[in-house]
Amino acid sequence: MREHGVFIAGQWQEGAGAITVHSPFDGREVARVGRAGADQLRAAVDAAAGAQEAMGALSPHERAAILERAAAEIAGRREELAQLLVEEAGKPLALSRIEAERCCETFGEAARVARSPHAELLDLEGFPSGTGRLGLLRRFPVGVVVGITPFNFPVNLVAHKLAPAVAAGCPIVLKPASQTPSAALLLAEILNRAGVPPGGVNVVPCAGAEAGGLLEDPRVKLLSFTGSAQVGWGLKQRMWDRKVSLELGGNAAVIVEPDAGDLEAVAKRIAAGAYSYAGQSCISVQRVLVHEEIAARFAEALAAATRTFPTGDPASEAVMCGPMITPGDADRIEGWVSEARASGSRSLAEGRRDGSLVFPTLLDRVPEGARVWGDEAFAPIAVLGTYRAFDEALERVNDSRYGLQAGIFTRDVEKIQKAFATLEVGGIIQGDVPSWRADAMPYGGVKQSGVGREGPRWAVEEMTEPRLLVLRSG
Repeated sequence: MREHGVFIAGQWQEGAGAITVHSPFDGREVARVGRAGADQLRAAVDAAAGAQEAMGALSPHERAAILERAAAEIAGRREELAQLLVEEAGKPLALSRIEAERCCETFGEAARVARSPHAELLDLEGFPSGTGRLGLLRRFPVGVVVGITPFNFPVNLVAHKLAPAVAAGCPIVLKPASQTPSAALLLAEILNRAGVPPGGVNVVPCAGAEAGGLLEDPRVKLLSFTGSAQVGWGLKQRMWDRKVSLELGGNAAVIVEPDAGDLEAVAKRIAAGAYSYAGQSCISVQRVLVHEEIAARFAEALAAATRTFPTGDPASEAVMCGPMITPGDADRIEGWVSEARASGSRSLAEGRRDGSLVFPTLLDRVPEGARVWGDEAFAPIAVLGTYRAFDEALERVNDSRYGLQAGIFTRDVEKIQKAFATLEVGGIIQGDVPSWRADAMPYGGVKQSGVGREGPRWAVEEMTEPRLLVLRSG
């Protein structure tokens, strides 16, 4: 069993108490970490504020070198990180290994961004007032950052906070999810060894309500939050006078056109997008919109892929759908499915329940007022709908308070362009599911899905402010 304290100012410190972490699959105790109280949270912000000058003074090549050294150590410990994810998050081993690999890539991309600082020379002589003047625009660290991360990607989403902060020259205080804190502590220790100044990276596991105390300190200049829409928008209200970046929930839809290609292959891909890691991703496929011309054949193919989707012990290399993070979450989605059935929905593939394991479920004829259609399920469930005209499909995708990503299976260039111009989402994935993401790309949403973008280059922009120097000749 792993045991850690809290990580503040480059050192392990005692917490005000302890957080005990249990396996979502079998309930056994797998870790015990320090729980930061008010004193530790205050000390973490003190440490970050004290490190602000040293972090800002690091040259771009020094920041990049730190990230490259950290990436090298992470690469050597990928299997350790993967096993940690299996134990604490219940993430299937194959997916855990992918996440550990992506963490290396995120650190590597952050190093590349750090080595390529952007500056812009502006000729101001386009107006009489600018005669004889040039502008030099550069970006400077915003200051102390608070990062808050969820349970579902406790390695790579932490990397998307810590690595850009180092690349930008910002000290950071990170609060990881209480269910999955160990990876964040491990990454902080690795960055400390890689050369981050003491106080540059601090990790303070604590309850969500306690973390709000971090935001009361005016020295905190940016909140970078990944989590639920309800919590995120509430935090933004508290931080109304400072910068906030929010990556929140989703209700991802995918459109399947008659020219999608091999329907069995498309169905298997959509099943993977819907049910992998028990659907516990904000871009997990939830709504599947299929043209009526192919609806019957596709429903049969997707139902078959749903019934055979490998579900069970996350430590098994064959399993792709493991447990829900808590029994309460399993109870919640079981209730949502029962509610949909009571409203007239039909099960094309009926998932059963075994403790925290919820087997993949496919429903059709779901009323659009049902929670499994309109809310974020965050569970291994997909709902199937049909449409006659492509414009109708676009309207139904947009009929959501969320707008994170959408997928579209078609080869028709005009339809792809129309979807690009019409869909109210942060990203459209052609020929694949909305669950696809590359770590270097700008990632984020609109409407209730958030504000700002992740991906090292775009996160660094969030963590810096532009500053203009006007030079006068003569």
